[in-house]
Amino acid sequence: MEGQLWKINYYPNADLKPKPSEIQIMRNFENAVQKQGGTVVFQDKGKSTFKLTKDSKEIWIELWAEFTGKYGLLIVQKDAMTQDIVANAEVLSSDINKTGHVAVYGIYFDTGKSTIKPESAQAIGEIAKLLKTDAALKVYVVGHTDNVGNMESNIKLSKNRAEAVIQELVQNHGIAPVRLHGYGCGLFAPVASNDAEEGRAKNRRVELVKQ
Repeated sequence: MEGQLWKINYYPNADLKPKPSEIQIMRNFENAVQKQGGTVVFQDKGKSTFKLTKDSKEIWIELWAEFTGKYGLLIVQKDAMTQDIVANAEVLSSDINKTGHVAVYGIYFDTGKSTIKPESAQAIGEIAKLLKTDAALKVYVVGHTDNVGNMESNIKLSKNRAEAVIQELVQNHGIAPVRLHGYGCGLFAPVASNDAEEGRAKNRRVELVKQ
């Protein structure tokens, strides 16, 4: 789970008597969460995980407690990562001339769709700048996906996303269509493990390959 994180640990004073028991701590938090519409996701001796939605925000809480009266909370308010680093025409040019291809991050689509989201404008603008700077450059625009879903749908989706990028470059940036060719690679060329979301995010990308 990714998002804003809080860690809180409580240690009772040595002279506190009686100290709260482990079960007392666990039940108090369980009741408090449930009164606010939350649910218990996991529970074991001395450990609980709760899920709570408040003000349209998804909040996950992990609670641990000891017989000594010590307890702690790990709270995550779920939020998608903000992509701060996006494509840069000079970097794209350097990489494609060195290796023949370059991954372009900062092009966004909704899950399972090929419509380019407005926040992709900067990255696509940098691709256009690259192509305008080097008028002789022709590229394959290659879409890639993670391994979520079946093979056929991922290949089709990656191809459609590549074509959407081409249409954006042609229609809104004046790039000649003959310089661009779309291809869908689907899930077949991962750059990271698909076992975790961090890796899947890296695999969902558009690459430029020099023709």
